[in-house]
Amino acid sequence: MKFSLLGSQIVYTGRAIVLRRDRVRTPDDHEIDYDVIVHPGSVVLVPVDEKGQVYFVRQYRHAADDNMLELPAGTREHDEHPRDCAAREIREEIGMAAANLQEIGAFYLAPGYSTEFMHVFLATGLTHSPLQADADEFLSVETLSVPAALKLAESGNLADAKTLAALLLARPYLQTS
Repeated sequence: MKFSLLGSQIVYTGRAIVLRRDRVRTPDDHEIDYDVIVHPGSVVLVPVDEKGQVYFVRQYRHAADDNMLELPAGTREHDEHPRDCAAREIREEIGMAAANLQEIGAFYLAPGYSTEFMHVFLATGLTHSPLQADADEFLSVETLSVPAALKLAESGNLADAKTLAALLLARPYLQTS
């Protein structure tokens, strides 16, 4: 199946995203427009301490109009390496540094309309080392045991896709007993 890009234009530039409209020729020779959110990429972390507690953050998400329980995550700064972003974000969001950051997977968050590619890190060897949170972040840190975190995901009571995907990818690395 061959699609050909005929042209692109920037429609909007915001704080965190750029909206681009692409004109594309389809395999059956029609021309259509795709609106694409251009995103620098992101990371999500599964932080687990020596007691088997998984660290989450609860934060207000305006688009969902909800205070959501999520794994710590954040947006990469332009050419920032995903591992460097993960090391920064864990300190900003839960106030801990990780001695070990193991990349365990990666995925497109919403490939139907966004370029955002998210890297998943298992974070262990946690020590207290906070950084200043972003100005727009009002977070509370919560912990759950590994079995409780997995049960919450499996029960359908976590509404955040990146958290669900990261827990699934982390499951083989986690002690569940």
